Amino acid sequence: MSECPHVLDLPRPEPAALSDTCPECLAVGSHPVQLRLCLVCGHVGCCDSSPYRHATAHFEATGHPVMRSFEAGEVWRWCFADKSLV
Repeated sequence: MSECPHVLDLPRPEPAALSDTCPECLAVGSHPVQLRLCLVCGHVGCCDSSPYRHATAHFEATGHPVMRSFEAGEVWRWCFADKSLV
């Protein structure tokens, strides 16, 4: 893992989650496989293993590059812009 330049721009402290699940999945009646938390705004979206890939869609719509796992016991972060763990 490495620090990408996008990590330096993240708000400190980390934003609070806006939901405890993927609201887009709820809206379409789908079930997320795993969840991701946007470290810019707190949006919760489903992972790329989920049918609708809402975390990736959030990055594409907003440009918010860094998300972290929103699963219990997981602490890793992913930068969509750099396509790397950070």
